[in-house]
Amino acid sequence: MAGTLLAATGQRALLARPPGGAARWERPNHRGGRVSLLSGPTLVAVAALTSGLPALPVALAALGAAGTGLYDDAAGHRDRAKGLRGHAAALRAGRVTGGSVKVLGVGASSLSAVLLLPPRSAVALVRDAALVAGTANLLNLLDLRPGRALKAGLAAAAALHLPGPAGACVGLLPADLGERTMLGDCGANGLGAVLGLAAVIRLAPGPRTVLLAAVTVLTAASEVVSFTRVIEATPGLRELDGLGRRR
Repeated sequence: MAGTLLAATGQRALLARPPGGAARWERPNHRGGRVSLLSGPTLVAVAALTSGLPALPVALAALGAAGTGLYDDAAGHRDRAKGLRGHAAALRAGRVTGGSVKVLGVGASSLSAVLLLPPRSAVALVRDAALVAGTANLLNLLDLRPGRALKAGLAAAAALHLPGPAGACVGLLPADLGERTMLGDCGANGLGAVLGLAAVIRLAPGPRTVLLAAVTVLTAASEVVSFTRVIEATPGLRELDGLGRRR
């Protein structure tokens, strides 16, 4: 698939010549090893370009989510605030975190993207913008173990008939599973926004409402429950999550 080739080639090019040097893009993963975040910008660019969605809305959704995610990748790792409640508490205390900037940025870009689609009621506008932003956030919540967010993105892209983004996920999986790269907030938020916008465009109103409810429930659950613990305790999910990962 074209997305697979573009993603793999783009990633190799960025890793060979990292803008500003390799150290700028390295972060610790769950094991404490240093991995590159450069697969994130690669994924967002390829997913947006090959999505087949209207150019300006997908550019706004993807770049807004990826750009604020990139800011959080750069500054947010210094924040102690975790989760939506943590960032809200920091704002109430007068402290602006990378995560709070990301929430506001993703929300604004999602709303702007939906406004460029065919007119809809105010209620539908809010629902669809929330779906784009919520999907961007949810995919980022899954980016805690190698390959997990890409596997989820691949499944969602296939369900939404997005061969380009699905291929991009496939092209980046080997390096992610091999713990040489990870998506970071930039890649996970950006891909999630593309998937959310595709759902807004391609699904009927009823399924969009149901999907938003599911995204909302999962996001709320993430504040009190560890997705990793749930996955590791669930047969089938545990094996799928670990497929291809280093032991």
